[in-house]
Amino acid sequence: MSRFLGIDYGSKRVGLAISDRSNIIAKPYKTLINKSENDLLNQIEIVIRDNDIKLIVIGLPLNMSGNDTSQTKSVRRFKDGLHKLGLPIVFEDERLSSISAKNSLIFQNIKTGHNKSQIDKTAAALLLQQFLDKSH
Repeated sequence: MSRFLGIDYGSKRVGLAISDRSNIIAKPYKTLINKSENDLLNQIEIVIRDNDIKLIVIGLPLNMSGNDTSQTKSVRRFKDGLHKLGLPIVFEDERLSSISAKNSLIFQNIKTGHNKSQIDKTAAALLLQQFLDKSH
């Protein structure tokens, strides 16, 4: 069975998470460095191919009122670039996902100060899990 890919997009780092084959559980996968959109899309295309991905879930960073921010506009532009990969793409509200990810790591006694990549991929797993929970 195919998997889902969760993406926590950032201007410096992009966290990735992948679901299990039954699309019930999301787990942190890796964090990519955002050097350029083309490089990022090429790296994501490899992840998609290597992991039999059939759907992409991107975190949509709205403000607490539910309105777009400058980062929201960047994410929407990034989604347009992802369309060339030919997969369905859905947005998932990611308000507070990075804070939740950091708190989860602290709870596990994982230092977060210099481990931003761990936070990014954990945030991606949280937003993907949120999507999966709503889908089942």
